[in-house]
Amino acid sequence: MGTAVLSELLLAVALALPSVALENGLALTPPMGWLAWERFRCNVDCREDPRNCISETLFYEMADRLAEDGWRDLGYKYINIDDCWSAKQRDAAGRLVPDRERFPRGIKALADYVHARGLKLGIYGDLGILTCGGYPGTTLDRVEQDAQTFAEWGVDMLKLDGCYSSGEEQAKGYPEMARALNATGRPIVYSCSWPAYQGGLPPKVNYTILAEVCNLWRNYDDIQDSWDSVLSILDWFFANQDVLQPVAGPGHWNDPDMLIIGNFGLSYEQSRSQMALWTVMAAPLLMSTDLRTISPSAKEILQNRLMIQINQDPLGIQGRRIVKEKSHIEVFLRPLSQAASALVFFSRRTDMPFVYTTSLAKLHFPEDAVYEVQDVYSGKIIRGLKTEDSFSVVINPTGVVMWYLSPTALPAQPWHIVRQRAPGVGFRPVFL
Repeated sequence: MGTAVLSELLLAVALALPSVALENGLALTPPMGWLAWERFRCNVDCREDPRNCISETLFYEMADRLAEDGWRDLGYKYINIDDCWSAKQRDAAGRLVPDRERFPRGIKALADYVHARGLKLGIYGDLGILTCGGYPGTTLDRVEQDAQTFAEWGVDMLKLDGCYSSGEEQAKGYPEMARALNATGRPIVYSCSWPAYQGGLPPKVNYTILAEVCNLWRNYDDIQDSWDSVLSILDWFFANQDVLQPVAGPGHWNDPDMLIIGNFGLSYEQSRSQMALWTVMAAPLLMSTDLRTISPSAKEILQNRLMIQINQDPLGIQGRRIVKEKSHIEVFLRPLSQAASALVFFSRRTDMPFVYTTSLAKLHFPEDAVYEVQDVYSGKIIRGLKTEDSFSVVINPTGVVMWYLSPTALPAQPWHIVRQRAPGVGFRPVFL
């Protein structure tokens, strides 16, 4: 066989192979920003409710708040449009277009405005004949065209939903969109809803493939503005942590959905709990609240610098639940870089504050280590905490106490990176 013929054959084989790797170098830490859906939904009545409808005004104003109220400088950089932004029909060339009345200046102008403020723009699409809200979807024959449209507009993130599509179409379409986004040459973070439509778990969901296709993915139900909804998500994620925890990492994250802190459904303690638990899960921090009217207490929770530092830890290891007590107290551990760890003590109780007593030894920390502990919310520091020392924390009903632990002395025995341990064996912190 001649060299030229062999080269052509190898090229044909390579093109025929399924190339699914995203390889875009994006989302090396969980994305942070603002997302319209939970708070503003599909409100398109701009005549009766101009302040809260899905329109360019809403996104311009939220971009101003992210840029001017300290959010951007803490890492909240994405301003994300969700469903119901487009016209009900594609244009004559088959392209998606925004609703002309609600987005008269177009998405490109909005992207330019967002970029000028040091922010990034996200947009919503749906792999199906229609979006969940009934707007034009992206069928398989439109994937490349829509990816190119988003890139030309200057979009920085795409959330691709899965309403009105079959499992077979999703299995083909989600990887196709990854390839199409890469082919545009524009760096676009790719958020997939694929696993949520397949039950979120193997064998229907192949997380090895998913991590090669998407930067983040929705595994489970949409969050609602209620504590019950937060708990249902929490229960599902940690009941299935042996499957979910190992697949997260830099560039590919489990997404338990938006932060609803600052809305109507959570108390102050529950708001602190959602922030801490999403952080220990290495979850994207995408707020869905009205930043124009957010309360000082909600803003303080969302802008906690140490919390954000933990969420954005470069190791990107998702935490696990390591203790579940009969007293309805649970303990979560997230290993961090530089031999640090985050602990969350969470109370499911609804009666009164609970005094929980334990030690780092009981939580599987190494013998003969000494730590400096900082309470993430209060800022209080405890120095010289030894592994064998007993300590107590007071946890309010539906609340948390969260600790950041950094070692001041480590044992002589070398410790190695542990990403996952067998179920029931326990989960040790990471030491580098």
